[in-house]
Amino acid sequence: MNTLLIFASSNKHKAAEIEKMLPSDYYIQTMKDAGYTEDISEPYATLEENSKHKAETVFRTLGHNCFAEDTGLETEVLDGAPGVRSARYAGEPANDANNISKLLQELYGQLNRKAQFKTVLTLILKGETFQFTGICKGVIANSPSGEKGFGYDPVFIPEGEEKTFAEMTLDEKNLFSHRRKAVQQLIRFLQLRKAG
Repeated sequence: MNTLLIFASSNKHKAAEIEKMLPSDYYIQTMKDAGYTEDISEPYATLEENSKHKAETVFRTLGHNCFAEDTGLETEVLDGAPGVRSARYAGEPANDANNISKLLQELYGQLNRKAQFKTVLTLILKGETFQFTGICKGVIANSPSGEKGFGYDPVFIPEGEEKTFAEMTLDEKNLFSHRRKAVQQLIRFLQLRKAG
């Protein structure tokens, strides 16, 4: 029997990315598909706290096994910025192009362009809470390139590559993806729980 996990997000790009990684005996619904249509705030200063807050909000409302994630792009020379504010770095309304433009302005003339994507995933399973973290190191390109992906994908080049995430297919991106690393930990955990 297939197991449903509710994803505490309305981001269909992220949902598609994660669903592609899950074993065939799991399927996910976005919180919107499950009937939760309100936006969940991200009031905390860390990815860990925001991820947990989102999962707890959906679990409290829907009473179903669920998971949430919070992802940030952290740059070395900007002391980890945009970090937890990645989605709204350039202010409201949230806009990928504006966020990228602000980041490139902040990094203008900087030789150190090291960065990393970090995903913190929170699973609530039968009322218990577990967290998993995935990190992908790389550098920020001098200008956007590529049409695929979302967020900062057009300016992020993973370590050992020459292409940005936005120039890669989803399968190529998933070889490096921070989100994949966190989801793989989640999958291993779920498989061990089932086996046990």
